[in-house]
Amino acid sequence: MNTLKDSFGRSFPYIRLSITDVCNFKCGYCLPNGYQVDKSDNRTFLRAEEIGRLSKALSELGVCKIRLTGGEPTVRKDFFDIVKLIKSNSGIKKTVITTNGYHLDKIASKIKESGLDGINISIDSLNRETFKKITSHDRLPEILRGIEELQKLNFKNIKVNAVLLRGVNDSEKDFNEWSQFIKNNEIDFRYIELMQTGDNLDYFNKYHVPATKFTDYLNKNNWIIQTLGRDAGPSKNYINSEFKGKFGVIAPYSKDFCKSCNRLRITAKGDLRLCLFGNTGINIRHLMQTDEQIEELKDLILKQLNFKKESHYLELGETGLTKNLSTTGG
Repeated sequence: MNTLKDSFGRSFPYIRLSITDVCNFKCGYCLPNGYQVDKSDNRTFLRAEEIGRLSKALSELGVCKIRLTGGEPTVRKDFFDIVKLIKSNSGIKKTVITTNGYHLDKIASKIKESGLDGINISIDSLNRETFKKITSHDRLPEILRGIEELQKLNFKNIKVNAVLLRGVNDSEKDFNEWSQFIKNNEIDFRYIELMQTGDNLDYFNKYHVPATKFTDYLNKNNWIIQTLGRDAGPSKNYINSEFKGKFGVIAPYSKDFCKSCNRLRITAKGDLRLCLFGNTGINIRHLMQTDEQIEELKDLILKQLNFKKESHYLELGETGLTKNLSTTGG
């Protein structure tokens, strides 16, 4: 079996697949003015059967984990059909999602029944007012209820992500609140360092704070860094024997961040992106139309890996094709 390997010896068991660019939140760091239709690109989002074929091809290339992202993946009416298709037919071992938690309390039981293997929920603050300011939605209580609901249903592998923002959610008080949250909950909480994209330079300059602000807090409070599994994401995880949950940090500006890269991205319209911030993207959708094309699809994906670069060069201010994070599934 051919497996996905690039010219730097990195292998790629993990794919982030966006199934829509649409998001119903207006987070300051991603879509401050809400979702706008890109009139220059009239292609539709991938259909469920195309996603089915793509997943099968990826599984045959050694991919064992697919993360469905958006935009907000659950806004698709056929969201649970897509999950079912991947779970039942592709050979992919782990299917997980990243969501903003919209209506989580209402769909928790469907998430459990769907067989999803994990969920990442974006919650930028446990303070209701701060949450509302960042997202333009007063939905924190329903999201927290949704998490409780999932826990009651014995759903495992719940993670919470927050983007670290200077003067908004980066105080010791914020860190302590999250600390309390994971003390008695088997939930991993991770801060993601704010990334510069094509259209957020002013925002980035105003709110960017290095992830070291949080790692200093962790070191001071006896958190110990943990080693990673093969299909783990980019988070450096920290454990403490007194806590049920874990802390994590995703720091794209840290030295050697790209060395451990193990994932590729596919956009909602079928472009393969070798890097969240790369300048290379190629459309592979034309080879998802019939079952007979799967071998050809695999060949094209394998060939593309020769173009994957060693690093994203974000620290040089290169943001590549990424105008905002909703277009590549963050």
